[in-house]
Amino acid sequence: MVQEPNTALVIIDIQHDYFPGGAMELEGADAAAAKAGQAVERFRKESLPVFHVRHLSIRPGATFFIPGTPGVEIHANVTPLPSETVVEKNFPNAFRGTALQNYLDKHKIKNLVVAGMMTHMCVDATVRHAADLGYKITLLGDACATREQKFGSESVPARQVHTAFLAALNGFYAKVITANEL
Repeated sequence: MVQEPNTALVIIDIQHDYFPGGAMELEGADAAAAKAGQAVERFRKESLPVFHVRHLSIRPGATFFIPGTPGVEIHANVTPLPSETVVEKNFPNAFRGTALQNYLDKHKIKNLVVAGMMTHMCVDATVRHAADLGYKITLLGDACATREQKFGSESVPARQVHTAFLAALNGFYAKVITANEL
């Protein structure tokens, strides 16, 4: 599937705080990071650009992704190479207040392959914004993870949250596939 030279991989927030023992553990984080790692290897093998996005929480009262803590470090499965760009963000949308679009434009990128965490938050916000900017997006559904959500007295299991957001993005905003389909 990856054959166009104007395609880049964007890895969103695959950081230590989302893994077992982290401040905001996600369901399926290890499996998703392994799939994202496969995508990183594929892009590197094809000499296509990989962009890493790392969240640093600067909002008062934040409980995870606190600058200077081990939780903000990028997970070993997707460790950036020195030649790869790392974009630091402070909001869910990886384009908001960052140079991500400038980097993509500099590399003449038109197609994005996206993997990351959390499906319902930063992945969703970034994919929707990227589509509004005109990028063609392929989302690796099994290379993303999320957690249970609550609304009022209702609890929605992580698997249902993940599936609902992938279903909402699939079609208009992105083509959702698996890492193996890449």
